[in-house]
Amino acid sequence: MEKPVRRPVLIVCGVLVLAAAAFLLFGRDGTPADTSPEAGFARDMATHHAQAVDMAFVIRDKGPAREIRSLAFDIINTQANQRGMFQGWLQQWGLSQATDQRPMAWMSGHGHGGTPSAGATPGVMPGMASAEELSRLKAAQGTQAEVLFLQLMIRHHEGGVQMAEGLLRLSTRSEVVSMAQKIVDGQSGEIKLMTELLAQRGAQPYPSMLKSQ
Repeated sequence: MEKPVRRPVLIVCGVLVLAAAAFLLFGRDGTPADTSPEAGFARDMATHHAQAVDMAFVIRDKGPAREIRSLAFDIINTQANQRGMFQGWLQQWGLSQATDQRPMAWMSGHGHGGTPSAGATPGVMPGMASAEELSRLKAAQGTQAEVLFLQLMIRHHEGGVQMAEGLLRLSTRSEVVSMAQKIVDGQSGEIKLMTELLAQRGAQPYPSMLKSQ
């Protein structure tokens, strides 16, 4: 009497399904694929960091107070270095720096709590300053420029924290998770510092993007 073969067949099918899922997420060699959360995070955060660096250069060149100049210097160095790491990962993974996907597409459709926060605009990276806000920052002078810079950068950092926390919910890849946690910790600390600097200037941050989380 022949033994049933149904169980081995089911096992083989299950292995094939898991392999196909792994290929879609990580490609053929275990590296993140083009549509993976890791690749999307690296691309979007590189763009996000680039704007923060630009804003920091703007305020630095206005000759602000020593503590603002020191903050701008730290943002320029930290985020420029991290941006280089994001771009290096993409190159190492054999992926392009640009993509046809909309910004933040990696945060949706993957489950695990990866949905953007309430009030977020689909296809827009959270916390990014508008062209009009950047023009206002470039035109402002003195304390007005310092206040506007701090308000815009607090909101920008809150967006960066949102993105990093989204990656932490979606990925277990060690180097990406480690970087995302550094962003959460570092930018959360700078948000606190910038809020104190605003208070010293008799101003307050914009409504927080993180309260609804």
